[in-house]
Amino acid sequence: MNAPLAHVTPDAPSAADFDAVLQGGAYAILPQFGVIDANGDDAASFLHGQLTNDVQHLDVAGARLAGYCSAKGRLLASFLTWKSGETIRLMLSKDVQASVQKRLSMFVLRAKAKLTDDTDKLLVVGLAGDVRGALARVFDALPDGVHVKVDDPAGTLIRLPDAAGRLRYLWVGPKEAVEAKLATLEGELKAVPSTVWDWLDIRAGEPRITQAVSEQFVPQMVNYDVLGGVNFKKGCYPGQEVVARSQYRGTIKRRTALASVAAGLDAAHAGVELFHSDDPGQPCGMIVNAAAAPEGLVDLLAEIKLAALESGSVHLGSAEGPALRILPLPYALPTEV
Repeated sequence: MNAPLAHVTPDAPSAADFDAVLQGGAYAILPQFGVIDANGDDAASFLHGQLTNDVQHLDVAGARLAGYCSAKGRLLASFLTWKSGETIRLMLSKDVQASVQKRLSMFVLRAKAKLTDDTDKLLVVGLAGDVRGALARVFDALPDGVHVKVDDPAGTLIRLPDAAGRLRYLWVGPKEAVEAKLATLEGELKAVPSTVWDWLDIRAGEPRITQAVSEQFVPQMVNYDVLGGVNFKKGCYPGQEVVARSQYRGTIKRRTALASVAAGLDAAHAGVELFHSDDPGQPCGMIVNAAAAPEGLVDLLAEIKLAALESGSVHLGSAEGPALRILPLPYALPTEV
């Protein structure tokens, strides 16, 4: 288990911030993400041998989720990855970027590949709601499907899974170019805090591996197999045997659920353990991600024993803690047999 981390509670978005997404269109600058760029003749083959997904055949018009595991098959990081020209770009949680980049770099050895932290050169922006009209004034074409991307001098635009029934796009490009284009949209789209994006990611059911939960979960525990973040036909990568064994031998007994709780972010945050009413002596799960939600609630993604969802109730921090309200995920989980 990792040592507990000091937790800083971010400012909660206002009702107007949520309304901007749900009733109109909004954008958020996203400093919670970092970007690692991989370049060189062997960059694709190197990353293909390290990550859970197929990087070797990454489509120039597509983006993919991928994970980076320890030898024990536990996720050290989760990425959205795509090609930008000759560069393979990896977007991940900023708080694990330095350690992950250092670890990956240790295995480059003789491969013609170089990993660089390009976070400071780029601006990462999330857009949600009724934003297509505004984006059409910046980009000549818009992505027509989830995880489809278009490239433009103003950067890369990637369509992400909807959240709370609203369209979502990720815009990543040179800082000055993105800032200049964003300024032209300020009358149409409301700027909202980055924490609104955290809530939307949760509502989309897409987990993010942060420092608080690094090395806690095999990919299936956070639904990465369902989300297309694992390719079971590709070659070896660190932890591949454990991940494959989890998939093909016996049932997967733990998954990630979407839930809501009446608690503050000081109590409900990544890494907090969950307890079942019928078995108060040991945890039945852990919060993967949590974010302030409308009406003063906290929405979260919770890695949890499937058996704990069948009866009784799941509670935050202890069996006497606030009860979680389990919500439907926006995608179906496989029926385990």
